[in-house]
Amino acid sequence: MSDNLYTVSMAPHIRSNASTASIMLDVAIALIPSLVFGIYNFGLRALAIILICVVSCIASEYLYEKLMKKPVTVGDCSALVTGLILAVNLPSTVPFWLPVIGGAFAIIVVKMLFGGLGQNFMNPALAARCFLLISFASLMTNFPVVDGVSSATPLTSLKSGGSADLLKMFLGTHSGCIGETSAAAILIGAGYLLFRKVISIKIPLSVVLSSAAFIALFSALNGSTVTVPHLLAQICGGGLLSGAVFMATDYVSSPATAPGKIIFGILIGFLTALFRIYGGSAEGVSYAIILANLTTPLIEKLTLKKIPVKKEALES
Repeated sequence: MSDNLYTVSMAPHIRSNASTASIMLDVAIALIPSLVFGIYNFGLRALAIILICVVSCIASEYLYEKLMKKPVTVGDCSALVTGLILAVNLPSTVPFWLPVIGGAFAIIVVKMLFGGLGQNFMNPALAARCFLLISFASLMTNFPVVDGVSSATPLTSLKSGGSADLLKMFLGTHSGCIGETSAAAILIGAGYLLFRKVISIKIPLSVVLSSAAFIALFSALNGSTVTVPHLLAQICGGGLLSGAVFMATDYVSSPATAPGKIIFGILIGFLTALFRIYGGSAEGVSYAIILANLTTPLIEKLTLKKIPVKKEALES
């Protein structure tokens, strides 16, 4: 009998046509509506920031791997997606050198120094955003003026006791980061990823619902009146939707188990509400996600199904 009839390999024995590159390209396609609307809303400067983010991430990965004499992996498109997600999280007003620093930090410090794709313990783009927020707070919170209106974001207005226009928040015609303003565009991207089965609904849904529930709870404890329009504004405002869809669902830094995804999403929702209601800033999604990333190994350990072993099998 020929030795070529069978291929013996270690488990798991599941085969799939999906590759890292195809998955990353799907994420990149899903980000297009948000980024295109960001360019429409904030002008060509937003396009320039997007391009700089992408080039910075790809160049950082390529140069690092060349200098370290490692295989070049830019073809898997993960650096492309990191650049696009970083651009989603930046105002169009930042100086052009800032996304260069952010891209280099995301790729070299958070991704490559920990072993490359699959080894990073948190989302590289979000880690870079938090680094930039801490290091260059004034630049990262200098939002552009839209239609001659003040640069205050809807979340900032809500934080100070004001109100927000829900229709503008859904469509995205207000100030904010490049790819976070339009809830409609983000939902189109989410629908594409769900249709392509790139992400599960468990994490985004648990993030959004738990954020709304905890915001309502904390607001009530503070003596504030909780209304449905206020909660909808909290959901549509800032980076909650984009974070839930594009960042919390990162394969590497989120749990793989079904119960773990829900626990992970609820934790992000709890932290987001905590930061938004009790923190000094109106936002908090990025910090919530990267802190939840740190708990992923523990969540997976607690939610991983244990296969029962019969006593007879142990004795044999």
